[in-house]
Amino acid sequence: MLSAIPINLDKVKREDLDKEILRAAVIAELDAINLYEQMAAMAKDEDIKTILLDIAGEEKTHVGEFQTMLLRMDEEQVRELEEGRQEVEELTEKK
Repeated sequence: MLSAIPINLDKVKREDLDKEILRAAVIAELDAINLYEQMAAMAKDEDIKTILLDIAGEEKTHVGEFQTMLLRMDEEQVRELEEGRQEVEELTEKK
């Protein structure tokens, strides 16, 4: 993503705008996590690795904050996440 909002927010219905802003924020945080973890894997200096991984961890907290807000606003998302969780449990159940 690297600082570009993946959708045109001007075209989003007013009642959906806050949900789309939260989704874009989640995408941005996930992008940052990937970037920091990849850079940490490449860094030769251990202090740089430590800082990058620490910041990546903070970004994961931000994902949780934005997701919590989104789930407060989008009941369909809550249902779909639960369906996804159940499907994974069924497909990966040890027999």
